[in-house]
Amino acid sequence: MGTVPDSPVEKRDDPATRTSVVPIPAVRLDGVTVRYGPILALDDADLAVEAGSVVAVIGPNGSGKSTLLSTISGLVQPTRGQVRVHGRPPRHGLRGIAHVLQTTAANESVPLTVRETVRMGCYARCGPFRPLSRADRAAIDEAIARMRLGDLVHRQLHELSGGQRQRVFVAQGLAQRAEVLLLDEPISGLDLVTQEAITEVVQAERAAGRTVVLTTHDVGTAHLADHVVLVATRVVADGTPTEVLTPTHLSRAYGGHLHLLDDGTMVLDDPSHHGLHDAPAAPPRD
Repeated sequence: MGTVPDSPVEKRDDPATRTSVVPIPAVRLDGVTVRYGPILALDDADLAVEAGSVVAVIGPNGSGKSTLLSTISGLVQPTRGQVRVHGRPPRHGLRGIAHVLQTTAANESVPLTVRETVRMGCYARCGPFRPLSRADRAAIDEAIARMRLGDLVHRQLHELSGGQRQRVFVAQGLAQRAEVLLLDEPISGLDLVTQEAITEVVQAERAAGRTVVLTTHDVGTAHLADHVVLVATRVVADGTPTEVLTPTHLSRAYGGHLHLLDDGTMVLDDPSHHGLHDAPAAPPRD
């Protein structure tokens, strides 16, 4: 995959140095509100994501996690507020942003193989009708290898298991060679091989200086991120995992469904949120 260009910078006047350079965040949201008709999905969200970091967005079902990713990618336009990705307004399909959705339906009437599906990730760069470059073909091969799909390249999507299919769509995102990778619930309820492959990819993308924003229900997964955003329509808290994943903050987001046991274990009694069951509590900080 290609190298990430230097992040844009903005100059600020500093009385001490007179000129200082401040990196522009990889992702910035200012007062973003999203409504779907009468439904308020995201309310006045502010967020700044440092380039080269892994950000976990966590919260209950219907809390606005997927909407947050979709506004970053440009798939959803905010009702109010401003979104910037590396200093530019996002546009769905824009080069530089790869968005892997939580569920992507495979049309069984279209006989797409694994390799053909991954190849479609290059269309954001070159379009569907231009021949692929050597770099494009190398990116496709690398994405297939990283997602452990080498023995499945000639299989059709509808023949695959849920975990295998998810690996294909993550590989498609990787083939875009994007500066920002958005993953919506990438490992929830999937097989161990898929979980391991996607976790390795997230770590490798960060090591390469790229930015990963993923949604999750799992406190353990969120603890592995550099930055955590806890949402419940509004941003309840954001910061490091130890700052955000506290019983106080989680209770604000999950309400009476969250219970803290005497041994520090957090238990969620809502069956729609399996990821928090028996999760270790973060140190109590406010």
